[in-house]
Amino acid sequence: MEFKGNGNAKPLALGLRFLIYGRTGCIGGLLGKICEAQGISFAYGSGRLEDRESLVDDIAAVQPSHVFNATGPPDVDRGEFSKIETIRSNVIRALILADVCQEKGLPLIFYSTSCMFHYDADHPIENDSCGSFYSKTKGMAEEWIKNYENVCILRVGMPLFSDLSHHRNFITGYMWERVVNIPNSMTVLDELLPISIEMAKRNLKGIWDFTNPGVLTHNQVLEMYRDYVDPNFTWNNFSVQEQAKCNNELDSTKLKKEFPEILPIKESVIKYVFEPNKKKKKIINHY
Repeated sequence: MEFKGNGNAKPLALGLRFLIYGRTGCIGGLLGKICEAQGISFAYGSGRLEDRESLVDDIAAVQPSHVFNATGPPDVDRGEFSKIETIRSNVIRALILADVCQEKGLPLIFYSTSCMFHYDADHPIENDSCGSFYSKTKGMAEEWIKNYENVCILRVGMPLFSDLSHHRNFITGYMWERVVNIPNSMTVLDELLPISIEMAKRNLKGIWDFTNPGVLTHNQVLEMYRDYVDPNFTWNNFSVQEQAKCNNELDSTKLKKEFPEILPIKESVIKYVFEPNKKKKKIINHY
């Protein structure tokens, strides 16, 4: 198993060695880059999460200080048509890794999702379980995994990050001609993933709504994309009833109290996503 994090980066962070699952996902890939930049020794797990013994072998080989579960499950739409695989990915594999880490006395950072909740005018903040099969399995996994005292559960909102070519980026990877215009909690990965590493260093546990404070509507995000990146981009809206997906506002008060430097969502997405991708033209601020 190949260890990384030395290279020409900063000196190695003493006492830290991360074992990361989810190498090919957007979060797992970005975690590796952050570790390299911070001089943290890390390795990507080679074991299959449904194979307990292979996870034990990974831990024996790496001798990690922390384990990160950043595996990318099927998306919401696929979850409705691949229910068995969704159960395996969202529930069984996540539980096996949590159990192995508990057995070995290792902290586990588990990147979960905000797509377990849905709000309306009567329930403005994460009160109502979203009805998709994908969301039900994520909620089921969280309900069980939260009983493990070694786990830090991070509920990631709609992911925004500076790599606009990535298919998991909400801005471009999920860009349709028609979108629902409703406020949502979002997570700027360029800002918050380094925060998750700091959370591991502080050995924080429990459930955290891992989103930037505040909300943005889909229209606001796409207006910024148009004004900063592609002036020819257009879209149309349709109703939330037609969409039938999870929309929610999480409560990031706990996260903001621990890390007061976290930017509100609008400021963060401009700083970390749109400014780095800005075309050379005058920006009209009308958001």
